[in-house]
Amino acid sequence: MSRFAVRVPAMVSAELRRLTSTPMAVLALIALMGVPILYGGMYLWANKDPYAALDRIPAAIVVADQGTTVDGEPKSYGEDVAEQMVDDGTFDWTIVDSTEARDGVEDEDYDFAITFPADFSDALASTSTDDPHQARVTLTTNDVNSYLASTIGEQAAESIRVSIVQTVNEEAASRFLLGLADIRSSLVDAADGAQQLTDGAADALAGSEDLGSGLDQLVTGAGDLTDGTGQLAQGASALADGTGSLAAGASDLADGTQQVADGASELSDGLSSLKDGAQTLSEGAQQVADGNAALAQTADSVGDAAQEAADGIPAARDTIAQRLTELGLTEAQVTEALAALDPVGDALVDANDTLQDQVDSVDTLSAGATQVADGASDLADAAASAATGASTLATGASSAATGASDLSDGADAVDEGATSLASGASDLDAGATTLGDGLTTAADGASDLTDGIGQLHDGAQDLTDGLQDGVDEIPVADEQLRDEQAATIADPVDLDNTSIADAGTYGAGLAPFFMSLAAWIGIYALFLIVKPVSKRAITAIHSPVRVTLAGWLTPGALGAAQMVGLFTVVAWALGFTFDNAVGAYALLALASLTFAAIILALNVWLGSVGQFLGLVLMVVQLVTAGGTFPWQTLPGPLASLHHVLPMSFAVDGLRQLMYGGSSAAAWGDAAALALWMVGALVVAAIGVTRMTHRRTLRDLQPSLIG
Repeated sequence: MSRFAVRVPAMVSAELRRLTSTPMAVLALIALMGVPILYGGMYLWANKDPYAALDRIPAAIVVADQGTTVDGEPKSYGEDVAEQMVDDGTFDWTIVDSTEARDGVEDEDYDFAITFPADFSDALASTSTDDPHQARVTLTTNDVNSYLASTIGEQAAESIRVSIVQTVNEEAASRFLLGLADIRSSLVDAADGAQQLTDGAADALAGSEDLGSGLDQLVTGAGDLTDGTGQLAQGASALADGTGSLAAGASDLADGTQQVADGASELSDGLSSLKDGAQTLSEGAQQVADGNAALAQTADSVGDAAQEAADGIPAARDTIAQRLTELGLTEAQVTEALAALDPVGDALVDANDTLQDQVDSVDTLSAGATQVADGASDLADAAASAATGASTLATGASSAATGASDLSDGADAVDEGATSLASGASDLDAGATTLGDGLTTAADGASDLTDGIGQLHDGAQDLTDGLQDGVDEIPVADEQLRDEQAATIADPVDLDNTSIADAGTYGAGLAPFFMSLAAWIGIYALFLIVKPVSKRAITAIHSPVRVTLAGWLTPGALGAAQMVGLFTVVAWALGFTFDNAVGAYALLALASLTFAAIILALNVWLGSVGQFLGLVLMVVQLVTAGGTFPWQTLPGPLASLHHVLPMSFAVDGLRQLMYGGSSAAAWGDAAALALWMVGALVVAAIGVTRMTHRRTLRDLQPSLIG
């Protein structure tokens, strides 16, 4: 065994014997050994899980809310929220009036108070009115009670606000979705109606096209009717002209037959002179016979024309009826139009009958005139029978005169009927022309109607498509789905907290910091009774390294023992869990050894001032280690120290090993602590070397306890 190995343990043993030489010394050592346990264990015990005991914090609720009316029903959001808060039991809530709440917060009976003002419900319900405004919740705090209590009260108020907002939003979303469902139902009905309108417009379009086609046919038929009525008017005019000639001829015939009658009478009276004028009579009679033959021929032609006109009336009537029907007139309208023409037709038929009778009379007259001529001829041969023939002639001539007069009257009636027919045919032609113009206008209107209905159909189709698109954009939702949608709208984001390394509780979050701090405090307390270096050893031993190691191992070993007690209390008594318990203790012991080396170096170089600087360094690290707030929140100079001072590495390493973080990071923190430890030991050894080169007489005669 080397001399080095023998001397260092001996020096450590001597220092331990010194520390336990008297009962008071033992008591002092035990008390200082318990400092880390008392500091770290007591603090972590008090703060192990404070959020689990919030139900013991007294807080007041003031419900001044006067309520409102929502959908015709009375509603008091303030009372509902207050009851929910009391039932939830997060804090020790008490519902009181405003005066008691304020006095209670002021007198420290309540840590804080939440007040729902009189217009709370009215303000929440105002979101659906034309005067929306925010509802207010009043938080009353008193930092005299506790600043953290006020902070917790603010967090509670914010949580209440979020809960109220979520509830109100859910109700508003539910009403909105219900209204949206009603809108969708109405849109479905509107889309159905629009589809019916589209179908009706399509039918109307087809009908208007048929109407336009029919009107085009009516216009064509009206043109044919106009041509026919024009021909009818021309024929009727020609008939009127013919009947006028017939009437004139009949009148001449009546005058002639009257003259014949007068002559026959004179013949009868002047029979005595018959013989002398027989030859003259024969010639005159022959002329009369020729005139009567011509008259009979004319009368036959007129009769044939009148008969043809009368016979053509039914066919013309049927043609007119057919044309009017083709033009779209109803049966009643056709009947009414024909009724206007029937009197003309009837008059024409009656006139024709009379004319035919007169034509027969003219034929009879013509035959009689021929007989007169024959008789006149015979008269010359048989004057003896002249008186009888003259008497017969007078009688026949009288009858002929009467018949000619009747023929003249009938011819006048036929002329009047033909004139009426011509006038009616002219009116009918004018009406047909007007009808054609009207049908042309109607056809143009039908074309415009077709275009308009086409536009209506297109617009109705666009409306149908638009409404259907609107229906498709609004999903079908039952009451359950609407409730789920409302809940999602009110709280659309859920926080999924995925933790790479999880501390679990508030106390566990603080444990690495306070265990590291306890390790420093424990070493600092030990150096109150442990001598950094033995001056006797410096005098007796000429190896500064052995003196330094002996001065470091004594508090280091005691510090490691302190960490055993602290780790036992934290892990077993307080129940904190460690992902790597062995590694955590090893790092904690390494931190204690490192802190012992640093304080040793300060004491070697600066003595009691160095011991004080150890306290200052602890305070600095208390701030820069980032044990409570993130180190990024520190001011720039302090944040830079976080990356240098050893306690930062101890805290980070313990977090990695306690929460299950990165092993590589923990090894890096251990290496940084080891580097600090070696550096501090080197600095301490240099200080011890310096002390060996400056020995005094007192150093050569050290005290027995030094």
